[in-house]
Amino acid sequence: MSNTLSGKVALVTGGSRGIGAAIVRRLANDGATVAFTYAASEERAQTLIAELGEMGKSVLAIKADSADVEALQAAVKRTVEEFGRIDVLVNNAGILITGVVDDYDLSNFDRMIAVNVRAVFVAIQAAVPYMGQGARIINTGSVTADRSGFAGASVYSMTKAAVAAMTRGLARDLGARGITVNVIQPGPTETDMNANQAVHDMLRPLIALGRIGKDDEVASLVAYLASAEASFITGSAINIDGGYLA
Repeated sequence: MSNTLSGKVALVTGGSRGIGAAIVRRLANDGATVAFTYAASEERAQTLIAELGEMGKSVLAIKADSADVEALQAAVKRTVEEFGRIDVLVNNAGILITGVVDDYDLSNFDRMIAVNVRAVFVAIQAAVPYMGQGARIINTGSVTADRSGFAGASVYSMTKAAVAAMTRGLARDLGARGITVNVIQPGPTETDMNANQAVHDMLRPLIALGRIGKDDEVASLVAYLASAEASFITGSAINIDGGYLA
């Protein structure tokens, strides 16, 4: 625990479980006041609030499906109404729907775009009027932006590559305002989305460190990028993958 983010206000999308919950915990433990969104995991959201509340942390949960533009915009507005501004925006919400091209349902294609790509832009567009000099935007991408790795990942890979490209462009858009924009690209990590032990066993030999990553390790990278120490890093895609892409 540290106070590197003391006095800061953070909003994390998709923060009720997995990497998102680890990010909420880390930012709160580093001193930030944190709001987070969730789509369906209300029980987990309340459990996280209770856990951090017992530690004296100020945390707000907001129900908002990232595919719903108005709900996402309202979540940004609610955060500002409660806490006055946004210093750190973490676009973490994401979904994974696999399938090969032959029979991939276009409704799934559209939802992947809506949650994984459009929501990132919508949240940033809604938040930047309330972000000042030194604010941070951190997007959660994936190493699949650079290497799909397995059949059926084409749409997911496309969405994460789009986030990386968007991050570079937005870093240019917002650099003059002193706002940094970066994307973290986790490799195989123990999460609800990637909990299949058979898949883990298949992936371990492909990772230089020989193990699957942990969600709190990913959260530590987010905390660094949110800190003052990362003030000269922007437009970067930073892999945290144990050497999966090495």
